[in-house]
Amino acid sequence: MRKIWVAFLLITFYTGLAQDNFSARVENETTGLAMPSVHILNLTQVIGTITNQRGVFEIPAKVNDTLYFSYLGYKPLKIAVTNDMIKFGNANFKMTELAFALEEIVVRAYQLTGYLDIDVRNAPINTARRYSISGLPNRGYEAGSRNPGAISKAVGNLFNPADLLNNLFGKNPAQMRKLKKMRQDDEIKNLLASKFDRQVLMQLLGLKRIDIDDILRNCNYSDAFIKEANDLQILEGISKCYEEYRVLQL
Repeated sequence: MRKIWVAFLLITFYTGLAQDNFSARVENETTGLAMPSVHILNLTQVIGTITNQRGVFEIPAKVNDTLYFSYLGYKPLKIAVTNDMIKFGNANFKMTELAFALEEIVVRAYQLTGYLDIDVRNAPINTARRYSISGLPNRGYEAGSRNPGAISKAVGNLFNPADLLNNLFGKNPAQMRKLKKMRQDDEIKNLLASKFDRQVLMQLLGLKRIDIDDILRNCNYSDAFIKEANDLQILEGISKCYEEYRVLQL
């Protein structure tokens, strides 16, 4: 009798594990064609994957987990996993293509004199310093100036108990674990490296765009970096700032 009970528990255990893997198909809402290379994120478990050439994906998911679908030129899709989805499988998700209207771009040339010495002095200068981010290629990224006033401002912000960075991570261990998992998942990192709109970061961190910008400014990143960096650089910048914050608190 004991062996039968143990066998039953093992079967139940492995059945539960099998249900953790959720599989479905993504297709174009208009054409019905499969969509390969769509990024799917499990926002609850902070896991990412992409669809294959047949538009099919498989990702660990449980009931009430939230899946986020992202593809360039298409409206993002956010789905809550239901019991029926896991039980019956073969779900199809449809993504809608966005229509983009290009805005007029005005190009203004510099008024050059032809004399190099004069033109160099009159050219606009970006005063933001550059820095490197661990884990990213050895390139320079723009941050705020490093004069004593800027440093004092950054330190003052880090010690401010009302600072968004402290409220988000220091007082929420679960959010801190989520941040670490985001930096460890290759699919999430690949997706963030191709994004500049902060939409995926907003979903993963549960923040508004203005909150992300405020955190970066409090960490003394320049407006140029905040505007031009991709989402992976923004994620690494926030992570690095919080690591420095923790050092200062020791």
